[in-house]
Amino acid sequence: MKSNETFKNRLIGLQGNLLNFAYQLTANREQAEDLLQDTTLKALDNEEKYVDNVNFKGWIFTIMRNIFINNYRQTVRKATVIDQTEDLYHLNISQDSGLDTPEGSYAVKEIASALNSFSDEYRIPFNMFVAGYKYNEIAEKMNLPLGTVKSRIFFARKRLREQLKDYGD
Repeated sequence: MKSNETFKNRLIGLQGNLLNFAYQLTANREQAEDLLQDTTLKALDNEEKYVDNVNFKGWIFTIMRNIFINNYRQTVRKATVIDQTEDLYHLNISQDSGLDTPEGSYAVKEIASALNSFSDEYRIPFNMFVAGYKYNEIAEKMNLPLGTVKSRIFFARKRLREQLKDYGD
């Protein structure tokens, strides 16, 4: 019972530091408070997993960072538009993509055409990466080593840059 109270007291003592860290991560006061609340609840739910000789502050801050990363990834996935077009290369085009101008339409067609010229082994991991998947998620879904996925995405970017160099910076 005493260790339970000590755990809670230590957690309460870190609330100010945690709120500051949450604000650094989110840059929004309301989101920071939500992140603090989620972190506190998660820490309390997992109190039995904490080992006394582990850095308590580091453990709590790691929980907060992981919650923030998971929330961010979830937000990215929710914002991902599933493209139903035949060529599937208009993924994640924002509303201000430039498609309302002839030059913007032309550029998107050129990018899609360049991507279509890639073999599946390069095109698929590249498109998954652009859609918000992480390297390890792509490796898992494609049943490939992580290094292979990173290499293919790197070479797809390089080749795309070469093919579209006329568009410049």
